[in-house]
Amino acid sequence: MLEDDAAMDADSLVGQDPRSGVRPSGGERDWAAAVLEPVRWMRMLCRELGATFVAGVVLVYGLSQGFAGSFFRVASDYYWKDVQRVQPATVQFLSVFFFIPWVLKPLWGIMTDVFPICGYRRRPYFLFSGILGTVSAAIVAVTIGLPMSSAVLCLMGISTAVAIADVTIDASIAKNSIDKPALAPDMQSLCAFSSSLGALVGYATSGLFVHHLGAQGALGVMAIPPATVVFLGFFIYELKTHQHNVKEKVLNKVGGAVKGMVRTIRYPVVWRPSLYMFLSLALSISTHEGQFYWYTNKTPPNPGFSQEFVGLVHAIGAVASMLGVLVYHKCLKDYPFRSILLYAQLLYGVSGLLDLTFVLRWNLALGIPDAAFVTLEECVSRVVARVRLMPMMVLSTKLCPPGMEGTFFALLMCIDSLGMLAAKAGGAAVLRALRVTRTDFGHLWLAVLLRNVLRLATLGAIGLVPTAGQTDVLVPRELLGENVSAPFMIFESTGSPRYTERGFLIKDLQTSYDFFCFWMLIGNDMT
Repeated sequence: MLEDDAAMDADSLVGQDPRSGVRPSGGERDWAAAVLEPVRWMRMLCRELGATFVAGVVLVYGLSQGFAGSFFRVASDYYWKDVQRVQPATVQFLSVFFFIPWVLKPLWGIMTDVFPICGYRRRPYFLFSGILGTVSAAIVAVTIGLPMSSAVLCLMGISTAVAIADVTIDASIAKNSIDKPALAPDMQSLCAFSSSLGALVGYATSGLFVHHLGAQGALGVMAIPPATVVFLGFFIYELKTHQHNVKEKVLNKVGGAVKGMVRTIRYPVVWRPSLYMFLSLALSISTHEGQFYWYTNKTPPNPGFSQEFVGLVHAIGAVASMLGVLVYHKCLKDYPFRSILLYAQLLYGVSGLLDLTFVLRWNLALGIPDAAFVTLEECVSRVVARVRLMPMMVLSTKLCPPGMEGTFFALLMCIDSLGMLAAKAGGAAVLRALRVTRTDFGHLWLAVLLRNVLRLATLGAIGLVPTAGQTDVLVPRELLGENVSAPFMIFESTGSPRYTERGFLIKDLQTSYDFFCFWMLIGNDMT
């Protein structure tokens, strides 16, 4: 039905020329259809899902996560380096605190699911998120001589604001995915492309703002995205609910949500892939701060990149990230989970050798300038990271039981955040142990080498990933209950219907597409 609507839109938009009465040629028609395809797609989403919902996804994923996340990455790095003047290992450790709000995503998910305010489940949390982010960014931007502890709290406030907005819009997306499953891949595609486009703009402008306003002044720009989330809290469409005995119902719902999460995560079909995703992220320790201090150090023979160039390279990487989305969507979404994650993780470990080559300056021995090599490295790492992460997020969406999508998806994202937190903390410990400082980078190459070895070591846990295809969802039988309204069929890998003791595979016969993943804080790719 949706395809028919799109075809009708195409005919009405590129059909007959009203001035001549002559239909365009085949080539002109194809070109016009391709140009107008995004317009038709957005019109279809607005018609089926509501314009305010689509605007909310674009604002949260494009502006709050994509733009703000990428801008924050560059501006905060320079803030700690040039304003607070702390060591790279210390910055790496402090960045752990910025992941704490993401670890608490199950709490935000429970609040949005079971704690309505004035009859609304989403609007109040958008308002709170926007106000918190705006105030936090304003304080860190205008306060001269801000103590390091206060700066950490302000940046945590910014991160908390993004996390709350993220889980709130995720709950809306999950609900719409259940109500209109045929549009689920379109919603996830909108998330992925919005975040990538926002990241592109954020990276492209971050270096310029840091250069002209300074690192502290540039952080003031971070107040703009949460301010738009405040407006989102006022205009996004949401039906008001009227409940009696709210306190008792809330307590019952909280207890039910917690019990449901515990019950679900105990199934091997759920905890095994969740454990793999945690290990994959945790073992890839982050050496980003050490590398950042090194390639922005202007003392020869260090690269000494300028602020504008750093932002430009990240912007090019954002384009490569969008390419990674296309590669996955067009070529890889039909492969089984275990196969694609095996080769993606292997490629992830091998691609890390580019970092090692750069740190050891072998690129100069090969006659490749620093600027060209780091651009190549950024593009390759972004594409590989996207191809690796998207199947993980798709797998996460397949594990959410009906009726508690927002809460359980938040739990899975919490597990991922714990993995990223462990990677940051592990990287900080390694940088400190190897005595990598603001001016001494003699052992930085050892940290990068250890990171690459640990990436490859993750392959030993690939057996935790199911062999199911990406159009299959692993859901425990007992958790489906009466909440599944769409017709499903039960399959084993052989294609014959059968129940299992611990769960079963569900194949949605109504759609041939898959869920697209969306990633928190697009700018924080692990390096």
